[in-house]
Amino acid sequence: MKIPYGLSNFKKVITEGFVYVDKTAYIAALEDDGQYHFLLRPRRFGKSLFISALEYYYDVKHQADFDAIFSKLHIGQHPTPTRSSYQVLFMEFSGIATDSAESVYRAFNTKVDVALRNFLKRYEYPQQAQAGVAAMTSPYEKMEYFFGVTANQKLLLLLDEYDHFANSILAENMPLFKTIVGKGGFVRSFYETIKAATQRGTVDRLFITGVTPIMLDSLTSGFNIGKNLSLQEDFNAAVGFTKDEVAGLLQPLAVDCHLDASVLLNDVTRWYNGYRFHADAPETVYNANMVLYFLDNFDTKRCAYPKKMLDANIASDYGKLMGLFGIGDREDNYKVLDELLNTGEVIARQAEKFDFDKGFFRDDFISLLAYMGFVSLQREELAGEVFAIPNHVMQEMYFQYFKAELERRNQIEIPNRGLASAVASLAADDNIQPLMDEMQRVLQVLSNRDFMKMDEKHIKTLLLTLLYHSPVYYIQSEREMNHRYPDILLLERSPYAVPHQHLIELKYAKKSEGVKGWEAKREEGITQVQGYLSVPEIATLPKLSAWVVLTDSEQLNVVKIQ
Repeated sequence: MKIPYGLSNFKKVITEGFVYVDKTAYIAALEDDGQYHFLLRPRRFGKSLFISALEYYYDVKHQADFDAIFSKLHIGQHPTPTRSSYQVLFMEFSGIATDSAESVYRAFNTKVDVALRNFLKRYEYPQQAQAGVAAMTSPYEKMEYFFGVTANQKLLLLLDEYDHFANSILAENMPLFKTIVGKGGFVRSFYETIKAATQRGTVDRLFITGVTPIMLDSLTSGFNIGKNLSLQEDFNAAVGFTKDEVAGLLQPLAVDCHLDASVLLNDVTRWYNGYRFHADAPETVYNANMVLYFLDNFDTKRCAYPKKMLDANIASDYGKLMGLFGIGDREDNYKVLDELLNTGEVIARQAEKFDFDKGFFRDDFISLLAYMGFVSLQREELAGEVFAIPNHVMQEMYFQYFKAELERRNQIEIPNRGLASAVASLAADDNIQPLMDEMQRVLQVLSNRDFMKMDEKHIKTLLLTLLYHSPVYYIQSEREMNHRYPDILLLERSPYAVPHQHLIELKYAKKSEGVKGWEAKREEGITQVQGYLSVPEIATLPKLSAWVVLTDSEQLNVVKIQ
């Protein structure tokens, strides 16, 4: 298969033989649902390829290529009357420098200028129209002039990554964000011209993608006809892949490498699935680009998984978004992080818009995490929507960020090289002591504030934080096995071959309970581990070592059971 990882040009994907999961049925669904739409999804989820499909479907300039591009796809076999009938204005706002108000304005203005003049040239408007756009000095003036020139047309406006630069500004400089996006800012005045153009009928259809709703207030203020599809059940899988779609993509690998197709699908599911955008959606979806990365980097010679299960570019994107943890009250946000890692879930009322002038609170923060893909909707309860970390990739990101927070809050350094070496000793030599040494060193310098709430869950979170900085193992925490929940399983994962797998049970003994409490916890841990080892799914694990780790938050004691 030719894997279109990183490609967002729809025509190139279709005509050059790349594998494509057909999402074109959603084009007709969009038409049935109205004219003006917004769709928010996490970074690198497949939005740009979908918006490119809309461009090639509707653009009158691609009419001659329609059959070559769409004949084998759902929408080509069931076309709508509006196919190949629009002049299409495409704009995107990625790559804008955010170091100062001047640089943001200059780059935004340039993006607008280039998009408008390219449009006028493409559709053969008079040269003076291009010169007129160039002569206007502000985005607002350029748009006003442009819509005057195109007043007799019905346009399709496609706007990709509308909030890309704004997310960065919000994380770095809230006052600058409010200046640019708030009332009187150039971003708001830019969108006001678009709203006016829809009211006059010049913009007949509109489709906008992004990650978060942080600018929807600027975009939709007084614009009641626009529909936000982001949280609608019918568009849950408009981008991203369903389980059946992923199974189809993985089948050739399973056949060629003689792999168990169900095992392969289960592994990819644990790494990349788990996104739900409406509580009643029948299934969760996979991050499309992450699945394509896996396929593109699968070692077909050795039939092995990629060593890195997440592309560095994607990790960098999400790493930058982690800066949003500093919005609002950082301490309250840290409590949300702590709750997620220690209980696995948080509850909030998901916000559809943000008004930063009125504040930014717990529900807003959790909603922002959901839009970014750091948490995903699990179910609804009377108290609100329940969110959890969707998959193993996001779990890794959280623990890496948690390590950075531990270091920042407690003014310590936890060397990654030491952690990698400790996990290597555990994997190669069945030697847990280097890892325990790293853990004890951290415990000894943690603040009293952290000690006050220390319990088994926090000890487990600390150990997981250390373990997640090595790629050697597939790490499972409290995985249900025959109604039992071992604290940590360290399982061999392709392409790494290790002599030892591990089961670790953690016990926390309160200092106030003295020696008797310590011994009681020790025996409790041993009994639990022996019970786990009788579970068939665990008993059949090869090369398995089993440990009880006992601590009172200062001293550590390790008992090897197997």
